[in-house]
Amino acid sequence: MSECTHDCGSCGEDCSRRDMQKKPHELSKIKKVIGVISGKGGVGKSLTTALLAVTAQRNGLQTAILDADITGPSIPKMFGITEKAMGTEMGILPVVSKTGIEIMSMNVLLEEDTDPVIWRGPVIAGAVLQFWTDVIWNDVDYMFVDMPPGTGDVPLSIYQSIPLDGIVIVSTPQELVSMIVQKAVRMAEKMNIPILGIVENMSYVLCPDCGKKIEVFGKSKVEELAKEFNVQNIAKLPFDSSLTNCADRGLIELFENDYFAEFFAALEK
Repeated sequence: MSECTHDCGSCGEDCSRRDMQKKPHELSKIKKVIGVISGKGGVGKSLTTALLAVTAQRNGLQTAILDADITGPSIPKMFGITEKAMGTEMGILPVVSKTGIEIMSMNVLLEEDTDPVIWRGPVIAGAVLQFWTDVIWNDVDYMFVDMPPGTGDVPLSIYQSIPLDGIVIVSTPQELVSMIVQKAVRMAEKMNIPILGIVENMSYVLCPDCGKKIEVFGKSKVEELAKEFNVQNIAKLPFDSSLTNCADRGLIELFENDYFAEFFAALEK
């Protein structure tokens, strides 16, 4: 086999003679890493990441979130985190939420939460990898990576550099979104990353009078999508004003309806 001549930083080729995966910080202990992805923004990927982490923590597992959405970091806001990350000569220390979830995000490094990150792709990808290699993660059972949307340079760098044990896909019922999500799914397949489950956000609304499920965006497509890609685990997240309220107020850890309890139990298996 000839030597690899690709630009590995922006290449999806499966070159068996190279191993691009980066090792975490020497003091980090991380057992499982799960990426949460979507084909486009605005479908609830960060919300899903937060709820999965909260569910895992409630199950007695030490949990962490690596917020890889550098230009749109929303994880600290949902957890009510206002303090900034600290560092020592050994490395960067993640911020810890009220219930003990370790979090590293661009917004715990910026002076102001509203400061924009105006960087090109390779610089953004480099920052994400530093969250993996330079942050000291302590005895983490499950790390959830809030991936940037799409199939561009940054997701590719994450797939190649961070040893993901699998991914969870987030979609909404619209046909257009489902089509775009399939692109992200096929990218993961090309990178040989297992698909652990699909979450359909904004799946329905519960009528406050009769309790009937109203499919605002039309009939759900998640079963068809799961069947096409041979995925067994499915979760449907409804419109829920109480959930939105908790996220907006930074109280996501106090949200009571455990939508992902069965879904996460299936992921563990």
